[in-house]
Amino acid sequence: MNKLDQASLQNQILLILNAIYPEKNNTALTENILTSVRKGLPIEENRPPLKEDSIYLITYGDAFSAPNISPLAALHRFAKNYLTETVSDIHLLPMYPFSSDDGFSVIDYYQVDPASGSWSDIRALSHDFSLMFDCVINHISKHSQWFTEYLKDNPDYQRYFIEADIHADYQNAVRPRTTPLLTPFTHSDGRQVNIWTTFSDDQIDLNFKEPRVLLESINILLFYAAQGATSIRLDAIGFIWKEPGERCIHQPQVHLIIKLWRLILDTVFPGCRIITETNVPHHENIAYFGQGDEAHMVYQFPLPPLTLHAFLRGNARWLREWSRSLERESLPAGTTFFNFIASHDGIGIRPTENLLEDSERDFLVSETLRKNGRVSWKNNGDGTASPYELNINYLSALSEPNDNNEIKTAKMLAAHAILFSLKGVPALYYHSLLGSENDQDAVEQSGINRRINRQKLSLARLETELSSPENLRAKVFSALHNMLQIRKNHPAFSPWAEQKTLLLADAFFAVERCDQNSGEKITCIVNVSAEHCLLQLDIRGNCLLSHRAFNGELILAPWQTLWVKHSVR
Repeated sequence: MNKLDQASLQNQILLILNAIYPEKNNTALTENILTSVRKGLPIEENRPPLKEDSIYLITYGDAFSAPNISPLAALHRFAKNYLTETVSDIHLLPMYPFSSDDGFSVIDYYQVDPASGSWSDIRALSHDFSLMFDCVINHISKHSQWFTEYLKDNPDYQRYFIEADIHADYQNAVRPRTTPLLTPFTHSDGRQVNIWTTFSDDQIDLNFKEPRVLLESINILLFYAAQGATSIRLDAIGFIWKEPGERCIHQPQVHLIIKLWRLILDTVFPGCRIITETNVPHHENIAYFGQGDEAHMVYQFPLPPLTLHAFLRGNARWLREWSRSLERESLPAGTTFFNFIASHDGIGIRPTENLLEDSERDFLVSETLRKNGRVSWKNNGDGTASPYELNINYLSALSEPNDNNEIKTAKMLAAHAILFSLKGVPALYYHSLLGSENDQDAVEQSGINRRINRQKLSLARLETELSSPENLRAKVFSALHNMLQIRKNHPAFSPWAEQKTLLLADAFFAVERCDQNSGEKITCIVNVSAEHCLLQLDIRGNCLLSHRAFNGELILAPWQTLWVKHSVR
């Protein structure tokens, strides 16, 4: 970085800092940030651009186990043996030392949990796959050194956390949980304090009003990128700035901080992508694109509940209306959606606000409970609670108790065909790829709803199941693997290819994708119903999945998918 570039970067950083901390002299903080930047330069990393073959796998670092090797090494072995031809990126959910929430109560941001492996395991994995790390920076474990030193009255950490007045009014603060917002703690001198804990009493919110916390966050991001992260997921990022009397989510300072992070990563690690995780209604979610200077991708949170709803109702009307609304939006250049239908978390209900009627949300809740799932609730601030997410494995949510393996596989393939067809980058949860179902024992033993979809797998047993053609895991894995093999070879599925949602009968969800560079056009049609339905569509071509000609009319079987590549006229 030459002197001219450095001066420009310095001015840009100072401009953002002055907006975040208008009452402070930010010159010294700017210089400290530049020192961190200089330590990271020069960097020459191969960070491939997003294309039609960009496909993420979401998994835990300790999801797989095998004798005499670490779980991360077991994951590497599985991925190398089964995924090299289909998956480009692996999203490692928090693999740091933690005290609760399956990794999201981080004790030390700079270490790998010894129970999962080591940084050398992660570097080995990065040689075969691009990696996404989690940055869990809204909160930290109460067992962390930072919080321990705070309670010991170490002056270096006294402003790292948010002390609150228990008598103040926090009614407007958005609550994603029903647990108390404030948690009492005792300093080493006996002084009682009430600390802001948005998510749990073991997840202590960090105070970004303290500039040193911001500097810490920058060093963490640069460290992750240096360790091989080509993407970084910002967990629960909308909550990082609190103002008394405000909603304490999506504050202007949140967006300014993300702009600063983006500026720094673009400088030191060009091509390292930021993905924001904000489980909120769509119009709030897409604000994190900024002007193309914040997130590269945002999670497409309405997609999981709307896709599930379409299959449970056998009616794609709500899903189609939402998809059509996306086409009226103009996204900043270089940004796209991070599409998923299942993850380590539950199926969010809040993103369906203004998309589903209350009766339809109630229907999703009742269906989840009927299929032995759980429901997590959020505090509305007025003494009431409403559904926050559905805790259920996606295959179990789609299926009926008497469905055989062929029907279960057909439903999973059809649901994922929608995921793989839409504009954006698809992310596939490991339990979806592997045909898992509800893990009831884990929920009952732990009392944690989300454990229903977080089962740890023996690699030896998994490989045995995948080698048996009649096993549900083998059927689902093979079907999804084959579909992804086809998808990655067609530029019409590029994250940047145009999309048009088609108006067909309610049993069908259909989009047309078109790549302007190659001219390739593919129409994707999914029958979301349990009925045989007549499809009439004025196109001609060949179905990429069945390898049969389509001449404008066909009866689609229940949960059948067509990917019709248009004939050149």
